[in-house]
Amino acid sequence: MNFQLYNFRLLLINFSISFSINLGVCNILLAKDLIIDDRASGNISSSLGTKWRLVTDQVMGGVSKGDLTQDSYKGRNCLRMRGDVSTDNNGGFVQIALDLVKDEPLDASAYAGVEFSVSGNNERYNVHFRTTDLWLPWQSYRFSFIATPEWQTIRIPFASLEAHRTTTKFHKDKLKRIGLVGIGRAFKANLCVGLIKFYAVD
Repeated sequence: MNFQLYNFRLLLINFSISFSINLGVCNILLAKDLIIDDRASGNISSSLGTKWRLVTDQVMGGVSKGDLTQDSYKGRNCLRMRGDVSTDNNGGFVQIALDLVKDEPLDASAYAGVEFSVSGNNERYNVHFRTTDLWLPWQSYRFSFIATPEWQTIRIPFASLEAHRTTTKFHKDKLKRIGLVGIGRAFKANLCVGLIKFYAVD
């Protein structure tokens, strides 16, 4: 009798574990894309309620210059980043950055990566992520892409991000900031960014 009761309890435990795992997988599969910015605000505010800002290497003594404006290009609303990237004084970047949350880190565990619409001037740009694990300003997780004059959709799996000047593993449940960056060489930056979202299925 005790042996039968033990087997019954073991069966219930296994069923409960299996149900919990399957329910978790189901929730991930059913997760909807998270819109970061659909450019419907009419200003530099994102769909998350936080605001975009321009950051250049002048914060560390560089001389790069840039500006951030709301714009429209080929029928789509966008944020436009223009700038002159200079490597003088050990500088070399212009960036538009967005804090994903105001206080606590954003948990993107249910998502596979980031997707955005972009157009530009056939130059190479980066997307940078920062997490709450990073403390130094030059640390990030990044991916490079070419921005063509025609609108294109860039989809970047989180697994494809490269750690820059950090040995800390990327944790997508600790996201703090996203940035679109012209970096590393002297050139004229001209980038339009439309819809940005986290996508749920790779």
